[in-house]
Order: sequence, then C-alpha cells, then structure tokens
Amino acid sequence: MIDFRYHLVSIIAIFVALSVGIVLGTTLLEEPTLQATEAVANALRDDNGELRAENDVLRKEKTGHESFLNAHAAELVRGDLAGETVVIVETPGAATGMTEAVRQLIEQSGATVTAQVTLTEKYLDPVQSVLIDQLATGIKPAGLVFPAEDTPYDKAAAVLASALVTVAPDQAGKENPAAGGVIDAFQRADLLGVTVGTAGEPAEPGHIARAGTAVVIAPEQPYTGETAATQAGALVSLALGLDEGSRGTVLAGPRSSAAVGGVVTALREGAAGEKVSGVDTADIPAGRVVVVYALREQLSGSTGQYGTGPGAPAFEPSPPSPEATPSPTPTANPSAPSTATSGG
Repeated sequence: MIDFRYHLVSIIAIFVALSVGIVLGTTLLEEPTLQATEAVANALRDDNGELRAENDVLRKEKTGHESFLNAHAAELVRGDLAGETVVIVETPGAATGMTEAVRQLIEQSGATVTAQVTLTEKYLDPVQSVLIDQLATGIKPAGLVFPAEDTPYDKAAAVLASALVTVAPDQAGKENPAAGGVIDAFQRADLLGVTVGTAGEPAEPGHIARAGTAVVIAPEQPYTGETAATQAGALVSLALGLDEGSRGTVLAGPRSSAAVGGVVTALREGAAGEKVSGVDTADIPAGRVVVVYALREQLSGSTGQYGTGPGAPAFEPSPPSPEATPSPTPTANPSAPSTATSGG
C-alpha cells in the first residue's frame, strides 16, 4: 500500500520536473523567438511605411485632379447645353454645397436655370402621404389623369411636373400662369420652397418659367429603417414624373447615394432607371461634369447610369458623334432604351 510520503515525494518530483522544463524551454527558445518577433515587427513597420507613402501620393494625385478639373470644368462643358433650360430640385439631406456646384456648372454649359425647388422633410414623411394624395388630386390640371396604380407620390410628381417642366421646346423658358396654383398649394402645405435667379429670390408662384429638363439632387445619406423604401421611392417617383413631363431628367448624388438605401440605388433597381439617368459622383468635379453630359445625352434621347457605384457600367456617357445633335420633340419625352441602359 502506497503511503502519504510516497505521494508527497511524487508530487514534489513532478513540480521540480515542470520547473526545470520551463527554465530550459524559455532559455533555449528565448533568442530564436525574440528574433522572429523582431523580424515580423520590422517587416510590418516597413510595409506600413510604404503604404503611408503610397497613400500620400494618391492623396496628392486626387487633390491635383480635383484642382485641375475645378479650374477647367467650365471648358469641358462649354456649349453642351446652350440655349437649354433646367429646373433643379434639391432633396432634404443633400450634401452641403452640392446643389450650388451643380447649378454653377449647368449655367457654365450655356443653360438657364429657371428655378430651384427645395423639398422639405414633410414631403418625405410617410405620415403625410394622405395629405399629399388629397392635395395632388384636388389641384391637378384639367386633363391630367392619374393611372389607378399611382401612389400619392406618383400623383404629386405628375402635378409638379405640369407646373415646372414642359416637353414643348417653344414653351421652355416661358411662364405658365395656370401653374401658379400648383406651386402655391405645395408651398402653403409646407412641402417645398421655390427660388429663382442666382440670388435665390423667393419665386412668385404664377411667375415661374417652365424648364425643358430637370436635375434632382439626391440626399447624401442612404435611408434606413422601416420607411427607407417609401422615402427613396418618393424621390424616384418625382424624378420619373419630371422626366415624363420634360425632355430629360438626371438624378445626381454622391457615392453614398449608390449604397443600400440610397436614392440612386432605388432608381437603378427599378424600371425608372430605364428613363431617368443616374450619376453617383456629383460630389467631385468630374462627376458634376458627368451630370451635364448625362443631361446632354437625355436631350439626344438616351439614358445611362454613370459613376463608380453598383449599377453604373461607365463613369461617363460616350462622346456624342459629330453629326449627333439634340432633336427636341414637341409632344413627348424622346427617351428610349439605348446601349447604356437606355430609356430617358
């Protein structure tokens, strides 16, 4: 029978063996382990240094590209929209300064901005959809018929389009006194505001010239939550309504507008993307040039999705052929499918 002394001696022997093993192990492995660790750390330090250097170069290149384009953007678009008229719609949450930068380039392209419409948060509040439906139905022009499947936002888009844009080239740039009641009603309901001129003077509802084309500035951030689809869809409906009532419309936003929940994404994922052009780079100088090119393409009867986000097969439209000139139609938006995701 094994006594207590035997157990005690055995336990002591085990601890001694473990102690000796640990000492020997750390002594024998210390130098190789430290050397390997130092080698890895040095390699990572070198890699990080190279990446920082590359990042600095790329940052300088980006700054240089943007500076160059800012300096020469007017030359790149000069004459592209000569004699055309454009209404600009700014949505709630549009990036600070983007609307003004797009407007400036549109004017440098030779076009006249007839008005700037600023939607309010109330317009996009799903709780207000009943109000919007009743308002649009009550003030719609005689002869305007809403399809049975139209949503409240489809109806509002059609009514606003009747006041802000026209498909008839000979009516573009002219006031439409009959449309004054539409704008006044939407303003009184606190759904939008309208300014005219470069100074942004409040517009008199009955004295707003209609435009032949439209540009909608998308919100900077994607929508989230239960109402995301409704809010993004409301803006897509507006862009489509303006497109159907004019000779062409472009929906423009920053790269984030092409993310999940973004308005440009909603455009591209639906049938409206076959008619309304989308640009997801309006936050950079090159992208704003593309907005002008996309509007020019709309006037020629084609549609495209441009930028760097999903659903944009090209950064910009193909240059127009020398013989290609915009061919306005007095009766309908000439949008039809083309190779670039055509429609318009």
